[in-house]
Amino acid sequence: MTSSMTHPSALQDTPLLEVDALLDDPGIRIIVCCGAGGVGKTTTAAALGVRAAERGRRAVVLTIDPARRLAQSMGIDLLDNTPRRVDGIEGDGELHAMMLDMKRTFDEIVEAHADPSRARAILDNPFYQSLSAGFAGTQEYMAMEKLGQLRARDEWDLIVVDTPPSRSALDFLDAPKRLGSFLDGTFIRLLMAPAKMGGRAGMKFLNVGMSMMTGTLGKLLGGQFLRDVQTFVAAMDTMFGGFRTRADATYRLLQAPGTAFLVVAAPERDALREAAYFVERLAAEEMPLAGLVLNRVHGSGAARLSAERALAAAENLDEGRIVDQEAGQAAERGSTGSSPTPSAVEPDSQYTYERESESGRPSAPPTSQLTAGLLRLHAERMQVLSREQRTRDRFTALHPEVAVTEVAALPGDVHDLAGLRAIGDRLASGGLPAGAA
Repeated sequence: MTSSMTHPSALQDTPLLEVDALLDDPGIRIIVCCGAGGVGKTTTAAALGVRAAERGRRAVVLTIDPARRLAQSMGIDLLDNTPRRVDGIEGDGELHAMMLDMKRTFDEIVEAHADPSRARAILDNPFYQSLSAGFAGTQEYMAMEKLGQLRARDEWDLIVVDTPPSRSALDFLDAPKRLGSFLDGTFIRLLMAPAKMGGRAGMKFLNVGMSMMTGTLGKLLGGQFLRDVQTFVAAMDTMFGGFRTRADATYRLLQAPGTAFLVVAAPERDALREAAYFVERLAAEEMPLAGLVLNRVHGSGAARLSAERALAAAENLDEGRIVDQEAGQAAERGSTGSSPTPSAVEPDSQYTYERESESGRPSAPPTSQLTAGLLRLHAERMQVLSREQRTRDRFTALHPEVAVTEVAALPGDVHDLAGLRAIGDRLASGGLPAGAA
């Protein structure tokens, strides 16, 4: 999915990520957008889904974003655990979108793999309700469960996944293993042992072998909580293996050639450091990386004017304004009450500005003052550009093989399909148009 083309604006000698080639490849069935929180993964995933659908794919976007911006931008009143068709898509394709309901997905697993009476016992269990609603890693595990379900239905030829807004981007890969390890761990096996042994042997084991552990845990967690856990474990006994099996199957799906990972990052030090970690982790796990989406990159239509020259020009204008002010005041003192002559005071001088202000009439800052302010704003923008460039250079020096596309920062939030199309255009072009924000 990469090209030997170089970036047209900033990332010279770096391969360009060809987004349209990625979206048009019928062999690519899953695109996973990953990265640190707050870098624009949800918007990127939605824009990819819109662009893929309008290029003829039958796509579904799975988002795990609690802010529900995706529903708003796609004109859907409510996103939930069921894929819903997005209206307004242009072209021959089709787009559906859904938002992961973590608890509902967990409930569906229980209902699908347990008989009705056992399923009800599990769903009503207080420990299960706590686990399904907020256990560390449950959201990431359920995202992978839902991905596996969508792929198994074979209803869409492209699934775009927006990974959870975790503290670390690596949580998406680690959490399923952590949850599986918890369910298969020593603590759970010990709690299951009495039920498995049964009869007097089980009671003897419980009374002798576990008395110290259960007594201690009962004091720490509360006796009722411990009983809820044991009841939950007994009811879930036949399902534990299924959790691990499905997690392993989805993990293999992520390693398959039909999957492409896109690491999304902002041109900031922490975000790109996280992106570098993720790139290295994907390589270690033998998962297919398509490239890096560098989001919210700033540009300037006057990049040839450096920050240093802009600041120097602003200072020169400031000094010139002081001279004009003194000349105007001198002219006023030497006059006989008449207005200063044009040769003494320019119309845009500080004198005119102050006299108009004193008279109470609306006035505008002099041109020189406005120009100096604009020059300072430009200098600040060029300093931002320079800082972003240094940050990009550090990443590309560490990972010169990673294809990159840049997305210019928009002046406002994305709130409709037109905005998502604009993001898609920038994703595909890979460069910053002149004067980009």
